[in-house]
Amino acid sequence: MGDFLTETSLDPVALLAEFAEIGGDSARGVWVARQLQAQGLAPHTDEQGSVWAGSGPTLLVAHIDTVLSPTPLRREKNRWYGPAVGDNSSGVAVLMALAGGLVARNCTVAFSVGEEGLGNLRGARHLVKHLRPQQMIAVDGYLPGIVHRSAGSHRMRAHFIGPGGHAWGDREVSSPVPALGQALAQMYALERPSDTSLNVGRLWGGEAINAIPREVGFELDLRALEASVLDHKALQVREILMEAARRFNIRLEIEVLGERPAGMTATHAMTEAARRAFAEIGLEAQFTAGSTDASAGMEAGIPAITLSAYAGGGAHTPEEWVEPESLHLGASALRSFVERLLANS
Repeated sequence: MGDFLTETSLDPVALLAEFAEIGGDSARGVWVARQLQAQGLAPHTDEQGSVWAGSGPTLLVAHIDTVLSPTPLRREKNRWYGPAVGDNSSGVAVLMALAGGLVARNCTVAFSVGEEGLGNLRGARHLVKHLRPQQMIAVDGYLPGIVHRSAGSHRMRAHFIGPGGHAWGDREVSSPVPALGQALAQMYALERPSDTSLNVGRLWGGEAINAIPREVGFELDLRALEASVLDHKALQVREILMEAARRFNIRLEIEVLGERPAGMTATHAMTEAARRAFAEIGLEAQFTAGSTDASAGMEAGIPAITLSAYAGGGAHTPEEWVEPESLHLGASALRSFVERLLANS
């Protein structure tokens, strides 16, 4: 193995200490650009807000957007606590630590937006479309996970809408609440294979305790490993919603919030390089399916995989934590993985 990356690596823990407390995509993007410049690189910021450097055919990407806004870290013994300290501040820190060496080896490094929530992979999709990489590696997640297969998702928002009115004076008026209740019960009663999921993440409705709601609704996240299964579940949900609206004489509005692809393009060379890289740091790779920025590469038909980079837990909660020293392991594994992959290119 060469040492081209070792010589140009920064300390990912020191980088995390700075980056983890910065809130907002714009401010985080500014930090990324400055760090790239400090390494002698020429950063570019695209119209989505993602930042990238280099022009090589291998694209490595870590997302800078977060579910919860970062706050000052709480440091206790061997753990750092704080929203987004792991997902994906630690991934950004690990990739940034190796950025100079990666670009020198004809790779492109990118720091994307729009991976979380309703971002619909807009940052990664834009990067893939305009940079046209030949292969893609996302840096994201808890060691020793490797996402080699993309779980597809279909996200929608449904509104049940009625006339509203006074709880007593208009008691014969149709209420959208029973329609919502029936729809929720029937959706959760659907038969679902173990490789699918259905989650209603948000509910809303009503104006006052003594008013018949004019509108109630929810946001739904459907996921599956197979595109055909996902399409079938989405159709079943739509049929349930339409039937509930008809039964209770309520107007229904459905809005698609985002769709992510299902499939796999990770090559044997990728999975084997990942397995060996993790073995070098004393970990047994755990291959799994998930939805990450690498899904944008899979969707475009190029080899794509996601490597984890840190040990921790509690993602998407205020009490998320990481073991800061684990970032050194993540950096070592990523370094080894890239060297192996490029050697076989």
